Order: sequence, then structure tokens, then C-alpha cells
Amino acid sequence: MTTSTPVDGPFPIRVTTTPSGADLDVSAFLIRAVFAELFSQAYEDPEGFAEEFADMYELMRSAQHGGSDSPARHEFDARMEKYLGAFGDGLIPLYGSAVGQLRDRLTAIATPRPVPAQPEGSAA
Repeated sequence: MTTSTPVDGPFPIRVTTTPSGADLDVSAFLIRAVFAELFSQAYEDPEGFAEEFADMYELMRSAQHGGSDSPARHEFDARMEKYLGAFGDGLIPLYGSAVGQLRDRLTAIATPRPVPAQPEGSAA
């Protein structure tokens, strides 16, 4: 297999070998599902969209400074759950052969690979 292998599906993903494991490229999902929904919302209500996202930014900053049990953290988490619901709960569907493709690719990446030997005559 190549270092970057596609996994077909309604939202194709790519799995790429890295020195420490793997990268999972889900950009097609982000473009087709998440960004498309955001663009639609921005088109339908530009002012409301901008206000909502500016408010979420302030809430996120407050949650970061307030700690894990702050009211801002709870409100931020609740609102993020609402957004996740609008985008399919963050799940990327895989059907049929795509499940096997992903399994095979991850198995190949997880299989231990030999470490290249040090060339003769080189200093340690």
C-alpha cells in the first residue's frame, strides 16, 4: 500500500502513514457536511450567524478561564452539543467495502515495521 490510501464512502477519507502512527484526512466530510451547513446558515441570516459565532468565541474564552465546572463551560458544552446535532453528531458514515478498506489500512499501519540498520562504518 502507498503511504496515503483512500477509503471510499459518501465522505471519502484518506489514511496516511506517519512516523508515529497515522493521519486520518476527513476534509471531504468537513467541506460537504460541516462547511456547507455553515455557509447555508450564514447565507440565510448573516447578522445572526456572525453574532452567534462571536458569542460562542466569547463563551469559549470564558470557559477556558473559568475552568471545567464553570457556568460558561457548561453553557459552551451544551451549545456545542446542539451544533454537533446539526452536523450529524460528528459521525462519518462508512459503508460496505469502506469498512474493510479502513480496517486493512489501519492494520497495515499498526503492523510493526523493521528499523533500518545503521550503515556500516558510520559513527554512533
